Amino acid sequence: MATHLNRRFISHFDLDTFFVSVERLKNSKLNGVPLIVGGTSDRGVVAACSYETRAFGVHSAMPMKLALRLCPQAQVVKGDHDSYSHYSRAVTDIIKENVPVYEKASIDEFYMDLTGMDKFFGCSKFTAELKQKVMKETGLPISYALASNKLISKIATNEAKPNGQLEIYLGEEKPFLAPLAIEKMPGIGQKTSGLLRQMGVETIKVLSEIPPRMLESRFGKTGIDLSRRANGIDITPVIPYSEQKSIGKEDTFENDTIDVHFLYSQLVRMTENVAFQLRQQKKLCGCVTVKLRYANFDTYTKQAVISYTASDNTILATAKELFKKLYDKRLLVRLIGVRLSHLVQGQHQIDLFTETEESIRLYQAMDHIRRRFGEDAVFRAAAKNLSRV
Repeated sequence: MATHLNRRFISHFDLDTFFVSVERLKNSKLNGVPLIVGGTSDRGVVAACSYETRAFGVHSAMPMKLALRLCPQAQVVKGDHDSYSHYSRAVTDIIKENVPVYEKASIDEFYMDLTGMDKFFGCSKFTAELKQKVMKETGLPISYALASNKLISKIATNEAKPNGQLEIYLGEEKPFLAPLAIEKMPGIGQKTSGLLRQMGVETIKVLSEIPPRMLESRFGKTGIDLSRRANGIDITPVIPYSEQKSIGKEDTFENDTIDVHFLYSQLVRMTENVAFQLRQQKKLCGCVTVKLRYANFDTYTKQAVISYTASDNTILATAKELFKKLYDKRLLVRLIGVRLSHLVQGQHQIDLFTETEESIRLYQAMDHIRRRFGEDAVFRAAAKNLSRV
């Protein structure tokens, strides 16, 4: 086994088929059967699916009609925001208690920087014991890998699934990557994969052998990154997780107001704006805060911990409830603000089980318009100023 003075020990933990695993914890009759979590109507979308259904070609974000044609024997369960958020936080708490530096990469995956711990505990033993602790205290299956960087640990975790573990020693990164299909590399999507395969590149080994300048001429700066990652190089740090990270917006009015319709319109506009920013950053939030400042400069805030989401509907409903609790109709309002915190990386898929294909396409179309013409290019009718102050 190779050694190096600057060797890093990076572990990646990933909860296996997270939504499915939680549903099976709640109902043991679902163990071992083909299971789909998602919208229960014909127009619903697959949010998650078990390994048994994947064998039939089912995957997340697929229309439910198609999924059930591919695997008609599958059982469909409507997702449960609260349960998934509860278990995600439970696993986070276990990791927080045991690991000095960790990054919550999404609702169900974590990176840990264990560099230096090998002198005291032995990283291999530590990660194996942490896996057992998570499984014992939550009942959830979890896979992990230990390697010299984040890239290798993530790819290795995917190879270790389901419910497995893998260690890639320093110096073995390239041999490990070599036989894998290019699609196994994070960041290589359908478009890039298609272009690479047109070039005759099917494995990471072949990709690693292409001169960086050739990749740069074909893919721009992305090509340099592709070459580096294909050779197992990744210096990305583990970013310490902080519940304080947030996205927010607040407005001070030119004239103080008690016009509740105007205040609601501003609340809707700002909430849609920050929710759009959330989706742009490919994040989910777990907490909503509303802020009010009255004409006498007294300032009040109220927050609510919610299930992880990036949905306008969910965030806006919470913001409205908080506003109702804060607002004193007898006092003039000077400022209103909305802030989203407890952020984790994650796509909009956590809401797929409550939405239809049409509503998802509507979200995507509205976000596309905002990206092209500006954040205020499209909004709900409720966000239109109903009075001027």
